Amino acid sequence: MPSFLQVAVLMALVITAAKGAGALSKRLGQPAVFGELLAGILLGPTLLDILHWPLFSDPQYLEHLVGDLAELGVIFLMFLAGLETDLQEMRKVGAAAFSGAAGGVALPFLSGTALGLAFGFPVYESIFIGTILTATSVSITAQTLLELGRLRSREGTTVLGAAVIDDVMGIVILSVVVALHQAGMAAAPLADQAAAAAGPEGPAAGAGGAGLATVALILLRMAAFFAAALAAGRWVLPWLLRQAGRWPGTEPQFAMALVSGLLLAVAAEELGGVAAITGSYMAGVMLALVPELKQAVEERLAILAYGFFVPIFFVNIGLEADLVQSVAASGPGFLVLILVAAVLGKIVGSGLGVRPFGFGWMEALRVGIGMVSRGEVALIVAGIGLQEGVISQAVFSVMVVMTLFTTLLTPILLRWSFGRAPGSPSGAAAYSPIPGSRSGEAG
Repeated sequence: MPSFLQVAVLMALVITAAKGAGALSKRLGQPAVFGELLAGILLGPTLLDILHWPLFSDPQYLEHLVGDLAELGVIFLMFLAGLETDLQEMRKVGAAAFSGAAGGVALPFLSGTALGLAFGFPVYESIFIGTILTATSVSITAQTLLELGRLRSREGTTVLGAAVIDDVMGIVILSVVVALHQAGMAAAPLADQAAAAAGPEGPAAGAGGAGLATVALILLRMAAFFAAALAAGRWVLPWLLRQAGRWPGTEPQFAMALVSGLLLAVAAEELGGVAAITGSYMAGVMLALVPELKQAVEERLAILAYGFFVPIFFVNIGLEADLVQSVAASGPGFLVLILVAAVLGKIVGSGLGVRPFGFGWMEALRVGIGMVSRGEVALIVAGIGLQEGVISQAVFSVMVVMTLFTTLLTPILLRWSFGRAPGSPSGAAAYSPIPGSRSGEAG
């Protein structure tokens, strides 16, 4: 069978499984995303391992292709989340979002590092375990809140704002740890000579100086990107889309909106040093400030994303890991404690972080739960650690299981928390996530 037909068969299997499992999940009272994630686990190496069926002659190519399509899916999903973000409401919860993000970074980082040291891992590897636990992937939370009609609620806007801040904090910590590890590795072979020539504190001072310079460069790079992206999104992007709306042809305005979201995603990662999803989310937020452009883009993007790319993203999470092998490689004790730290670290850290800003206990709990999912962000951070030699394959396997666990658990806990107490957001907050559709059909 030609390769393009194999791709067609695989896409048909993935999308059918995702939508079927999503529909079954909703019949059982859970968000559709929960079923889509379970479908990925069942189709992956944990059970069926469809990429290695005899039908597919080049599983490595298909794995790479599905991964790329999944990355596009999360970019489009965050573009949609940005379009549904009310910036005025987010400004009202700005201080709470920052405090929630800080708490959701500090407690998981400290608990992950402490667990690593307690189980005898080297210092840098333990610190990197904590770094991975700081990650938050808001895409799962955003999808679930969209289905529940709660994305514009106070808790929803706080979670989205905190996740963006969390991303910046996490990338700074990641960059610092990797930079200092590289500096330490470079200094190690010359430690004896440096100690003789410059004294025992010489190499450490050099490594510390290099680390500080790296941190300063990272911060400047991020600040420059955010300033440029905000300026472009506020003034250039609306003008460009209005001009494109006058072009002849089919859907030129929507096409330019897609181009803008994709290019901002590329710029975020390659120029700003933050996750690509941050760039696409910012593109959506900026367009949301212009109602006529938001309306022109949102429904078309939702059809493209939810009909094709987003199901691939959710299924691909399960296709990337073998749960049985991961548990065997790490040992159950360390794995269980990491899972507990990953969940409670975010719930307690972010929840307590927003409490001083007028959030009740149930509202704070919802914010903390919304920060639990690690998604693709943790996998990216863990992959960097493995590539740089900071963490072992066994630790990486634990992080994969942790990512899957938190990603699966978040929709369940969110659904429970919003149905737990009276006074849940209603009216304008309980809107249909896709214009013209019934609530809950987005997944």
